[in-house]
Amino acid sequence: MTSLGFNFAPDVRPLAARMRPTCLEQYIGQSHILSPEQPLYKAIAAGHCHSLIVWGPPGVGKTTLAEVIAHHASAELTQLSAVTSGVKEIREAVLEAKGRLSQGRRTLLFVDEVHRFNKSQQDAFLPYIEDGTFIFIGATTENPSFALNNAILSRARVYTLKALTEDELVKVLTRAIEFDEQLKQLVIDIPEKALVAIAKASSGDARKALNLLEQAVDLAERNENRVVIDSDVLTHVLPSHLAKYDKGGDIYYDLISAFHKSVRGSSPDAALYWYCRILAGGGDPLYVARRLLAIATEDIGNADPRAMQVALNAWDIYQRVGPSEGERAIAQATIYLASAAKSNAVYTAFNQAKQDAASDPDFEVPLHLRNAPTSLMKELGYGEQYRYAHNESGAFAAGENYFPEQIKDRQYYQPTDRGLEKQIKSKLEYLQQQNLQSDMKRYQND
Repeated sequence: MTSLGFNFAPDVRPLAARMRPTCLEQYIGQSHILSPEQPLYKAIAAGHCHSLIVWGPPGVGKTTLAEVIAHHASAELTQLSAVTSGVKEIREAVLEAKGRLSQGRRTLLFVDEVHRFNKSQQDAFLPYIEDGTFIFIGATTENPSFALNNAILSRARVYTLKALTEDELVKVLTRAIEFDEQLKQLVIDIPEKALVAIAKASSGDARKALNLLEQAVDLAERNENRVVIDSDVLTHVLPSHLAKYDKGGDIYYDLISAFHKSVRGSSPDAALYWYCRILAGGGDPLYVARRLLAIATEDIGNADPRAMQVALNAWDIYQRVGPSEGERAIAQATIYLASAAKSNAVYTAFNQAKQDAASDPDFEVPLHLRNAPTSLMKELGYGEQYRYAHNESGAFAAGENYFPEQIKDRQYYQPTDRGLEKQIKSKLEYLQQQNLQSDMKRYQND
């Protein structure tokens, strides 16, 4: 090999643009809809296509999928962006598509950020989708159920694209090193560990992964045509926390673990410290917010039900006001949850009930718990002898049982004597005594 040099004008596009797949065989990710056995894959491969909406985060292949579909359908691709286009551009695209159609050529109209079009702009596409003037593909990062008109949704099938996995991103990077015409001119020495670090830093975004790889190649020292991408290069290219994690192993997960255990262990000071360590390393505050929501149900539960709302509010505040005040809101939630009474009774009860529901026979719903909207159902005993709790003393039907008879004595929820659960436990014990003393027991040997 010789050092990098061109006898022709080099392709100055970014690596991500140069490596955009043009056919299904090159497309990486979205196996839930694009593996060879999936209907959409088979339709695209056969050159068939229907109008569709692709919904997913940035860099997961929405635009690429439109280009791949156009390639296999032998259709001319016209792209619009709802950020920069209006009714004028829509009309021009329609006229061009009609012109091609008159010549027997198909058009695929791809509209990026389609949710940014208002209702009237979205409606402008409808007649041309219906009469086949073009195949319509809209891309959005917003939930189509809320961002798009029902009229559009009724005419285009929605496909959800997912963030790429780390393994898929490593494949994207490896493919670029092997097949990009410019990178092929170099001998790139990059260990698997560095590829994984870039993949982790990309958060499921293939475009971001390729941009980081390109930056690493540009910053790395060269010996003739040999490029070495080591931890020092990654330190300059990747967010600081990921460069450190690459050197130190699974530090990120250790920090998260320390944070969770500090909150569970009712140490607000330690929890705040580990939270700030995560932020200092470049960690995502919303990841911590998600972990707080998990802690609220796993480690606090009904000992302090407000914990769940506090955690949700912190997440909402972050999204409304941004990182500066949002990070402080998550800090407040961290301190509250760490200081709250603790109970894993809900977590334990739920897991046990799930296990039983999966392993038990399918016990029939007892007749007294079934609705009886028809006379036939009433004749069959549906709803018979059901006791409406609000008509009973204290709004409690003492002696009633809401389980199938085969598991009538089963108990899952065991509240602790901490926080609000102490009151819940006292109430449930009182109700149990009412059941034991009742002369109206549902099952005779209760």
